[in-house]
Amino acid sequence: MSPKELVVALLTAAFADHDPEAAKPLLAPDYIQHNPAIATGADGLLSVIPAIKASGMTTTTHRIISEGNYVVLHNTYDNADAFGAPSLIAFDVFRVEDGVVAEHWDNLQPKPETTVSGRSMTDGPAEITDLGKTQENKELVVGFVRDVLGGAAPEKVTNYMDPAVYMQHNPMIDDGLDGLMAAIKSFAEQGQVITKFEPQIVVAEGNFVFVASDAIMGGKPWAFFDLWRVEDGKIVEHWDVVSPIPAEMAHNNGKF
Repeated sequence: MSPKELVVALLTAAFADHDPEAAKPLLAPDYIQHNPAIATGADGLLSVIPAIKASGMTTTTHRIISEGNYVVLHNTYDNADAFGAPSLIAFDVFRVEDGVVAEHWDNLQPKPETTVSGRSMTDGPAEITDLGKTQENKELVVGFVRDVLGGAAPEKVTNYMDPAVYMQHNPMIDDGLDGLMAAIKSFAEQGQVITKFEPQIVVAEGNFVFVASDAIMGGKPWAFFDLWRVEDGKIVEHWDVVSPIPAEMAHNNGKF
């Protein structure tokens, strides 16, 4: 199986069929878990499958991209009260090695009732195009993250995006460069200043580029999982899932 096929098979076994025996051979025995609430190792994931079944939780995958041995899924988990909210929006990242799933990272955020832009956290294009531009688009987005979000050279923002064409799915930010800048100003006024924004995982496929970043916002550790869509050499659309990093976890692997 390809990395995508392997990850989809695991997701199906664990979250749709609720079958630990089917999931077990798809996992490395020393599977590394970064979800703060689940123990590391294959047994950690397998042990929560009965709770997933009992909760009635369902999974909808909106997008899936892959590069090398990494696979990123943009998911909605419904009936997820047992895991924190009735509906959760998530980015799940898996690393595949030697034909099994070896590592998992995720970020989860409660689904909001409304958004500033009027777009949901998951709607919009999902088709992967421009495969020949994967590396070019990856470099563009990483430059945007480091220069604009990371603060290295924010004045270069128009090198990366058209100020008028930036479709926003973050529930608290409006469209366009003006919407982004207004949100950054508003967050700063509330003491939510970003003083660290360091990419840890970057996965690109064609017109989509995903970046998971380790951040400090308002003096506290946060994880930002962002997905951008690129068109004609400019960033045109953005989805994200943002979550604080807890001080205590069910393992010693950290968030990243």
